[in-house]
Amino acid sequence: MSTELRLRIISGIILAIVTLGATWLGGIAFRALAGLICVLIYYEWSNMTRLAEKDYRGFAFGWLASAAVALNLVAGDQGLGVPLVGGFTLTALLITWVRKGTGWLPSGILYSGLSGISLAAIRDGDQPGLVAMLYVFAIVWATDILAYFVGRRIGGPKLAPRISPGKTWSGAIGGTMSGVIAGCAVSLAHFPGLSIRTVVLAFVLSVASQAGDLFESFIKRRFGVKDSSHLIPGHGGVMDRVDGLVFACFAAFLLAILHAAWSTGGGTSVAAYVFGL
Repeated sequence: MSTELRLRIISGIILAIVTLGATWLGGIAFRALAGLICVLIYYEWSNMTRLAEKDYRGFAFGWLASAAVALNLVAGDQGLGVPLVGGFTLTALLITWVRKGTGWLPSGILYSGLSGISLAAIRDGDQPGLVAMLYVFAIVWATDILAYFVGRRIGGPKLAPRISPGKTWSGAIGGTMSGVIAGCAVSLAHFPGLSIRTVVLAFVLSVASQAGDLFESFIKRRFGVKDSSHLIPGHGGVMDRVDGLVFACFAAFLLAILHAAWSTGGGTSVAAYVFGL
């Protein structure tokens, strides 16, 4: 076994223990993890897009914004999260317009902020929140793993050759099918029966996770970088590991908000929306 592979395995095990441990504990442990992910995503985003070189004051404002969002996550005030990210993003847009800066500043604040908020909102603090988070994990991980193996085995037409030459339509379809199966399995393991919404949402989240992977590939290709950073030995950066996960969380979180806004009854949490509680 090569040194690089050994390092990758060890890092992967540590990441899995930390992530699953915080997910199991929930509460402040998971909110702290979500806040850390928020800050690290902004760090990697700003490095990849070279924000400091283009607009140092805007870059510093982005750090202020991501730190404030992360601290709010740890404090547990979920109601303030979206307005906080929205306010910082609009302010960054104004700064960009006045100073003729780069649009990568407000987009970085929005992306990193929503990453942390959606993760924390899905896990919440109760048992359904734990199941909802495991449901999303299962979909994203099954999609990622099976898309890789099916794509290598079957091959065929490329999914997005200009963005990620290695991805194929066969891999995308195989990954989506496995993601739906994994999500349904988690749901059936904890709740009686299976609603159409849970099945359809598993499909949507699987597609969203692949879109997140392509989105990060686009950014890296746009700026000519191989990895988002070198924070995780053998794995690259945090964005390299959570690109699909955060897009899936975005989708679940935003759909739950829309459902709560338009529905006359039912729960307002993401778990309540996913499982029809």
